[in-house]
Amino acid sequence: MTEIRTEAVPLVDGSVLRLTVAEPVSSIRGGIVVLHEARGVTDSVRGLVSGLAGDGWLAVAPHLYHRDGADELDGADDANVREHVDRLDGQQVLADTDTAFGWLADHDVTADRMGVIGFDLGGSVAVMVAAERTLGAAVTVGGGGVHTPSGRLDSLIGVAPGLTCPWLGLYGEPDGPAEEGDIDRLRKAAQASEVATQVVVYPRTGHRFDDDPAHAADAWQRTLNWFDSHLR
Repeated sequence: MTEIRTEAVPLVDGSVLRLTVAEPVSSIRGGIVVLHEARGVTDSVRGLVSGLAGDGWLAVAPHLYHRDGADELDGADDANVREHVDRLDGQQVLADTDTAFGWLADHDVTADRMGVIGFDLGGSVAVMVAAERTLGAAVTVGGGGVHTPSGRLDSLIGVAPGLTCPWLGLYGEPDGPAEEGDIDRLRKAAQASEVATQVVVYPRTGHRFDDDPAHAADAWQRTLNWFDSHLR
């Protein structure tokens, strides 16, 4: 089984960024920055880090709530989670992801072999990172903020035309016509970037599309294929 560990990196603002990392047991194909969900670095996020390492990728997940002294909010109520999300600042998030990319570079991963994937909140952040930084590929799994900003983060429709690398968006079926229109607008906004993009929408079987094992397996395989195709 792939070993997961956590490293601490001091930042110039005096805070300390924690990185949850996993290394492949064989040769390293490239590196993936994993951006966590709204509840922080949960078991699901650690599982994603481990799974990517098992496929040959050096995986690193920055703890974006470190300025609040939080890693995981699994026991918190929705209002507390919302407060943490609302306090996230776009430039600080970019600085934290830059640190994670720098960690990959220190491990001899070049920018064209670096990717980013985010789930839920992290999925929204992944679009922002893919528009603001130069890397090899990006994947978004769910997430809000498509039409309206999420907390202090920009709306995805406003950011997507600036994508600098191939981007895959994996979303659950919208709840109504308004949300369905948002996904369509996001798809068109991403296409305006003139890089390879794809948006896949899964039927909902519960709270999230990945509650269905078949949908979750399909999304995981699409993710691996996307990185296989674009990180070389």
